[in-house]
Amino acid sequence: MSEIVFLNGEFIEKDKAKISPNDRGFIFADGVYEVVKYYFGKPFRYREHLKRLERSLAEIEIEYNETDKLEAVFDELIAKNNLYDKHAGVYLQITRGEHKRVHYFPDNVKPTVYAFTFELPSFKDNLENGIRVITHEDIRWQRCDIKSVSLLPNTMLYNKAAKAGAGECVLIRDGMVTEATHSSVLGVKNGTVITRPLSNLILPGITRNVILEICTANQIPCEEREFSEREMLEMAAKLHL
Repeated sequence: MSEIVFLNGEFIEKDKAKISPNDRGFIFADGVYEVVKYYFGKPFRYREHLKRLERSLAEIEIEYNETDKLEAVFDELIAKNNLYDKHAGVYLQITRGEHKRVHYFPDNVKPTVYAFTFELPSFKDNLENGIRVITHEDIRWQRCDIKSVSLLPNTMLYNKAAKAGAGECVLIRDGMVTEATHSSVLGVKNGTVITRPLSNLILPGITRNVILEICTANQIPCEEREFSEREMLEMAAKLHL
């Protein structure tokens, strides 16, 4: 059975999906995305993902007024690809759409909306044994709070981690930890969970927010503050004592 994707209002076989080479997502990375995880057919924190998507769209001035229909689209994609009894993900990308190449945001352009599903790998070994990481200067742009499809710096740095036999690259800006290439970074010091405050330099991570909710609900001390690379390494070292 061929994989079914969603493109501009239609569910079609993946090999029949076609996008214009003049799409601004292709030419300028002019678009945003979200990834929603599904566990046995149920989405994880869908509303939070939707809220973040709508914020990203607003920040780059893409007018897309059908976000209320996306949950039904995602559910149908999960069903059509027989993933309702598995751990799966739905990737959604919305670009400004097709237009001749101009640097300003053109008017009256219809966004390109594309979504597909995938089966999630098992993270059992990572959860039980952890992963190796490297650190690197944060070379990304200044609007990391937007979930932009422009991920070249992230992929470059993650590739460095992969070549080093590591599973992630933690990013450092002016000596302070921001986040990782596709993960939030939290630490534990003297029984307190620590993570960097939200700003334009990090993505408002859904899992990050869930962890803070759990801490609050269970009276676990938590702080939103900056911490240095050195402090992070000290916290990591104590975990192995």
